[in-house]
Amino acid sequence: MPQTAAASGDAPIVRIRGLKKSFGTHTVLNGIDFDVAPSQVVVVIGPSGSGKSTFLRCCNGLEQPESGILDICGHRLFDQGRMLEERALNALRTEVGMVFQSFNLFPHLSVLENVTLGPRKLRGATKAQAADAAMALLEKVGLAHKAQAMPASLSGGQKQRVAIARALAMRPRVMLFDEPTSALDPELVGEVLQVMKMLASDGMTMVVVTHEMGFAKEVADVVVVMDGGAIVEAGPPQTIFSTPTQARTRAFLQAVLSRA
Repeated sequence: MPQTAAASGDAPIVRIRGLKKSFGTHTVLNGIDFDVAPSQVVVVIGPSGSGKSTFLRCCNGLEQPESGILDICGHRLFDQGRMLEERALNALRTEVGMVFQSFNLFPHLSVLENVTLGPRKLRGATKAQAADAAMALLEKVGLAHKAQAMPASLSGGQKQRVAIARALAMRPRVMLFDEPTSALDPELVGEVLQVMKMLASDGMTMVVVTHEMGFAKEVADVVVVMDGGAIVEAGPPQTIFSTPTQARTRAFLQAVLSRA
C-alpha cells in the first residue's frame, strides 16, 4: 500500500510509486510510494542521510531515479528509467518551485531583477508585468522596501525570503523546500518560517524537508518520517509526535526533541 498524504476526493498532484535511487553501491531511496493531494502541506523529517533531500530533488527532476514512477502536476516526470526530455522538463519546472538551503540569488542583479527574471524569460511577461507581480510578492514576504537592494546587502533570512518570492513569481502549483532554514542563524529562522506558514494558509501545495519540529507540528497536514531510504511512517502531526507506531520514529523524535 502506498503511503498516502491524506484521504482526498481530488486526484493527487504528486504520485510516486516504487521510486528507487542509488549513488554507486549505496541505495538512497529504496522503493518510495507516496501521494500528495492539492493544497496539502507535507513535512518530511528524519535523520541525516535518510534520503530526504534526494527524494525532494527527484520530484523536480534534479536527480534521476533508477526505477519507479513519478507523476507531478499532471506530467509523467519519470517512468521506469526514462525521464522527461529536456524541453518538457524545463516546462514542468515552471510549475514546481524549489527553494534550497543556499539562496542561489544572482549577486549581480537587484532583488527586483532576481524576482522578475524567470517570468520574463520563461513565461513571456513584459518588464512592467513582471515588475508589478514581483512587487506584490515582495510585499507579501515583507521585502518591498528592498526591491532595489543587491543580495550582498541582505541578511540570510532576507535572502531566503527573496528566494521564496522568486520561486512564487513563476506561479507554481507545487512548492518544494529543501531545509530552507538550515543555513540561517537561529534568530533569522522565524522570519522564513512565517512566510512559509502564510503560504500554507493560502492553500499552496508544499513538500518541506526540515529539522524544524515546531513548524511540522503547527503547519503540516502530514508528517513523513524517512530512514534508510524508506518511509518509516506517515500521518497527521498529532499522531506522529504523540503516538508514533514505529520504534525508529520514537527513537528519532526522542533524540531530536531532547536537543531542542
